[in-house]
Amino acid sequence: MTAWIRNHRLAAFFGIALFVTWLPWPFWAFGLLPFAHLPIGPVFAALVVIGIAEGAAGYRDLGSRLIRWRVGWQWWLIAVGTPLAVLAVAAVANVTVFGAPAPALAGIAWGAVALNFAIRWIDPLDGPVGEEPGFRGYALPLLQVARSPLGAAGVLGAFAALWHVPLVTSGQLPLYGIPVTFAITFVYVWLFNRTGGSLLMTLLFHVTQGAITFGMIGFAGADSDRMGALAGAVWIVLAIVLVVVDRQAWRAAPASAIATTAERRVTV
Repeated sequence: MTAWIRNHRLAAFFGIALFVTWLPWPFWAFGLLPFAHLPIGPVFAALVVIGIAEGAAGYRDLGSRLIRWRVGWQWWLIAVGTPLAVLAVAAVANVTVFGAPAPALAGIAWGAVALNFAIRWIDPLDGPVGEEPGFRGYALPLLQVARSPLGAAGVLGAFAALWHVPLVTSGQLPLYGIPVTFAITFVYVWLFNRTGGSLLMTLLFHVTQGAITFGMIGFAGADSDRMGALAGAVWIVLAIVLVVVDRQAWRAAPASAIATTAERRVTV
């Protein structure tokens, strides 16, 4: 088993991530658990596979990506500003096109926003910590050993969409969340590669993406549901624009965004 994992790190990662994440699903289906999805699957899988297949060198590689902060100030702005801009565009469309009440920005509880932002950095049961070290920190550099960024994004996006399926069945994620998850993976891959393989930037991006909820800016009920669909549509459009406009980014990943602890024979 150890030898197989060393030669099939991606397959081992995907298998362990799905197993751990989906483990509560049948228990939820029979009413034995209140949740159907365990977000720690990807980070758990990455730590296990690294420990078996790569050891200290793999952990150092993952850790170096986590503290890779010298990427240029503009990328810090992009990592924070892009999720906020998507939220703003969706809100404007919701108000102007669908007649939702305008957000009461003066009434936003910024203390709650700051607390939510801080907690998302350390909570392993939330998306950023549960997903990013595994999906972008470990799997993406391995995928890019033998694939273009476009191909790697397609594989990772398909897996990430599949990984979210229990959330759809339990009503925590609308069905349109599956194609949105696939599309937004291309945005994550673009950011990761353009920042030289910085896991820190994708973490910041993911943390910011959910730090301000629709309810915090005054949307509720059908207006809140519509916000999710509108934001999803904006993410899909953004992914398409990045693929079409920044074609160079999808041809070859920078060396700093490719795994250094794997040979080119790494397979899914």
